[in-house]
Amino acid sequence: QVQLVESGGGLVQAGGSLRLSCAASGRTFSSYAMGWFRQPPGKEREFVAAISWSGLSTYYADSVKGRFTISRDNAKNTVDLQMNSLKPEDTAVYYCARGGDAVPNVSRYQYDYWGQGTQVTVSS
Repeated sequence: QVQLVESGGGLVQAGGSLRLSCAASGRTFSSYAMGWFRQPPGKEREFVAAISWSGLSTYYADSVKGRFTISRDNAKNTVDLQMNSLKPEDTAVYYCARGGDAVPNVSRYQYDYWGQGTQVTVSS
């Protein structure tokens, strides 16, 4: 059984920063790609960032490119999302997810385990 637990969400002013962290259980964490998704109020869940099993390949949604950075520590079974220059439109519930294999993917349907989500609110 894989469990993912996100932390680090909160309320921040526009232009500020937050760092989200996702702690994963299970000994096979390092074999899988990981991703971050978000769901703004009243909207569909959308891709934010993904990272390969090794951490060498990363992918970002155009809306966050240059502002967000995804990273992972396979020794600690964690994946982080550093969010800088936050905008009100970044307000959403952010979810950590484990990919179905080692290759990162932008489709939420390619992820098989999800965390419970953490709220990020950016005020203008």
